[in-house]
This record gives sequence, C-alpha cells and structure tokens, in this order.
Amino acid sequence: MEHITLLLAIVIVTALVFDFTNGFHDTANAMATTISTGALKPKTAVAMSAALNLVGAFLSVEVAKTISSGIVTESGITPEVIFAALVGAILWNLMTWLIGLPSSSSHALMGGLIGATVASVGIGGVNGGTVVTKVLIPAIAAPLVAGIAAFLASRLTFKIGKNADEKATAKGYRAGQITSAGLVSLAHGTNDAQKTMGIITLALIAGGVLSPGSNPPMWVILSAGLAIAMGTYLGGWRIIRTMGKGLTDLRPQQGFAAQTSAASVILASSNLGFSLSTTHSCSGAVMGAGLGRKGGVVRWSTATRMFVAWGLTLPAAALVAAGSEFVTKQGDWGVAVVAAFLIGACAAIWFVSRRQVVDHTNVNDTDAEPAGVVTAAIAAVTPPPVGTPAQDFKTTIPAPAPASGSEPTRSATV
Repeated sequence: MEHITLLLAIVIVTALVFDFTNGFHDTANAMATTISTGALKPKTAVAMSAALNLVGAFLSVEVAKTISSGIVTESGITPEVIFAALVGAILWNLMTWLIGLPSSSSHALMGGLIGATVASVGIGGVNGGTVVTKVLIPAIAAPLVAGIAAFLASRLTFKIGKNADEKATAKGYRAGQITSAGLVSLAHGTNDAQKTMGIITLALIAGGVLSPGSNPPMWVILSAGLAIAMGTYLGGWRIIRTMGKGLTDLRPQQGFAAQTSAASVILASSNLGFSLSTTHSCSGAVMGAGLGRKGGVVRWSTATRMFVAWGLTLPAAALVAAGSEFVTKQGDWGVAVVAAFLIGACAAIWFVSRRQVVDHTNVNDTDAEPAGVVTAAIAAVTPPPVGTPAQDFKTTIPAPAPASGSEPTRSATV
C-alpha cells in the first residue's frame, strides 16, 4: 500500500462511502418482509443482516472481477474517472433513499462508471457486450424470475397449509423467514460488497498499484465487507417501510416465499458472475408473493414509481458522473470542487431527511398507501371468503314512493 497516492486514497475512501450507502440502501432487500410480518424486531433484524453481509463478502470474487475488468476497459481509466463514477452513484443512492424508493445501488454504480468512462475516453472504453449480457439482461430477468418463483411458492404454501391451524403455521413460517432473510443477507454481501471490491481493485490497477486482471487484495475484501455491514446495521428505514408496507401486505407464508426465491436468484447470479441488482430481485419477489395469495394485490402506484426509478438509475448516475469527470480532469482544483460538492450534497440530503425521521421505532407505524385503480378493481371482483356471515352482505333496496294518502311502505332487505 506504500504506492497509494493521495488521489488514490480519496478514491478508495469514496468507494467505501458508496459501499456504506449501499448497505443501508439495501437493508430492506433482506429484512423488510421479516420486520413487517413481525418475525424479528427491527434492530435485531438489521444486526443479523449486517453480520451476514460481512460473512458473504468473503465467499466469492466473481462479481468483483466483472466490475474491475469486464464493464469498462482498464486501459485509459484513471483514478479521477472512478472518483467521478462514485460521485454519481452515491448521490443517486441518497436521493432515492430520501424519498424511500428501493432503486438499485448496483446499477447506480455501473451507470456512474459508464458515464465517467465515456466522458473520459469515449464510448470505446465501454464493453457493450458485457453491459448487455451481464447487466441489462439480468436487470430485466431477475425481477421476473424471482417474482414468478415467489408467486408459485406462495400459492404452493397456502395450498399445502389450507387445512392447518393458521396461528401454528404462522409461527413456523416466521422461523423460516428468519432463515431465508439470513440467506438473502448472505447473498447480498456476496454480490453487492464485491462491486465495491471491484471498483477499488480497478482504481488500484488504474493507479499502477496492481497489475491488470488482479483479484482484490484481502484488505480490500475486508474493508468492503466492513463498510457494507456498518451501513446495513444503520438500517435504511425509509426503504424498509416502502418494501414492507408500501408494495403489498404480506403474511408470514408470503414473506418466506419471497425471501427464499430472491436469495436463490441472487446466489445463482453471484456464482455466474452476473452483477444483477439485489433490489430488483427482492422487489420482484415481494410483488410475486403479494399476488400469490388468493385475493392478494400489489399497490401498483408504488410499483410504478419504483419502475420509473429503475429506468432512470443508469442514465441519471451516468450524467452526474460525466459532469463530475469533466470537472475532475481540470486538475487538482477540479477534484477538490467535486469532493466539496459531494460532501455538501450529502449533508443537504441528510438535513432534509431530519424533517421527517423514520427509524426502527416507527418503521411499521404508517398507513398503507391508497390502493390505486388497478388494485381497487381487483379487490372489487374478488369473491368474499367462504363462510362469511350472510348479514355482512345485506343490501337495502329502497321501496317505491307510496301513493298519495296510503301507508308508507317499508324498505326491503336482502
């Protein structure tokens, strides 16, 4: 580490800051359903998730290698480029956290990296084939696969347990939720912590500290794991509220199905080196599980805002990163200006968030968002549960107006 310059040190610290924001931004992926169904207390859930994120960081380096040597060409990439990429990713993470939207930290990072690279060396610095096959296709496929799997798993669990005592099965599924939530946390550390490892490794290669194609050093793996674990422990309570209460209403069976499906998709993709979004996978699984219960619905107004945020993530982070790269390449003063801008923007977002604090004490104390047109229509045509007392569905039919001078006619009830 004796060859690390001041600029390179700034880049590494900024990368760890991004890793920290990634941790609290994505805590909801593992723990939102567990918290919303009451399987774990909020602080216990985030502590467990933090520990498993740290463990997961040591399980693989395949995704790190995709980031460090797959998306952009190593030649021509400077520490300034990577710094600009991180600025775009961090600001997008914080903006979406402020409004409680579970967008993808992974895509923010990759969008920032692509935008800064294009601004620095041109479009030729981006490996388009890798972006399509290992970023864009998984971005579309992951929520669909996880959603379908969660939908089918939810249907199956309700079918198997239809004659069982609901309270007894709920306890079992809550225990299953804790296990599956731990699996998602482990998968998140395996997938997302590696992205920061890849960025730091790319910076070390750009700075001449490592040779091209090198794996992340152990100190990089450890620091990235610790940063994402610390961020996870803080808990991104705003996004946990959206994922746990804003998308749909889940029972323990559905929470277990959603988390197991998401974890399976994330772990499989990590093994293949696909840098997919854990947010996309978990959100798709939550929506699939929400529809998996008979009569269950998804709040499509919230889902639509999420989809818009997903679509904007890559270009928005890329634009901010490209602008930051234009300033940083002016020299040391440019790096200082961008660093000051990043610090000021982060502080402003944090102060705005203090106007309405969301934490572990009130993460579930919120009224659900209005259902919206699609949800209301589905609920309107859903038949009532079997065995509902008939008097609950009595309809009063007004009697016709009585003839002049005759006795008033009583209304009829059906």
